[in-house]
Amino acid sequence: MNRKLSAPQPLLAEHGVASFSCGRLELDDRLKRRALINRNCGASRVFVTTDDTGRVYGYYALAAGAVAHVDATGNLRRNMPDPIPVVVIGRLARDVNTKGIQLGAALLKDALNRASSIVKDLGVRAMLVHAIDAHAAAFYESCGFTPSPIHALTLMLRLA
Repeated sequence: MNRKLSAPQPLLAEHGVASFSCGRLELDDRLKRRALINRNCGASRVFVTTDDTGRVYGYYALAAGAVAHVDATGNLRRNMPDPIPVVVIGRLARDVNTKGIQLGAALLKDALNRASSIVKDLGVRAMLVHAIDAHAAAFYESCGFTPSPIHALTLMLRLA
């Protein structure tokens, strides 16, 4: 891919989502059909990376959430209420045309940076993700996330 992509920015109605394809229909549909609706009702915030025409090449969603002690990894439970407050990555996907440029890792890094700044003003302990499949879970594990002792596709990374 030779296009220059923007830093992640909040999704706007004018961003081009129609041609986004990550190879997973449910992730494509989440961006195309639900992202703006969820933003408008306050359920999540979606951040996208685009080219200079506004076409979206990658996205992730952040939301507030909580995880029960029984589902949390050991280092997250200590001295925390039940449930434990977390930042949730709702979805993270990159267009198939971006293979090989590490866009997924860059999107995750941006999400972690945003979550780290939230920790300064809001009580959250970790970032949590519900991986869509084992391949996605392996990606998150390679980035330092730890699987839940109860649900292998639920992974967490301590923020504070």
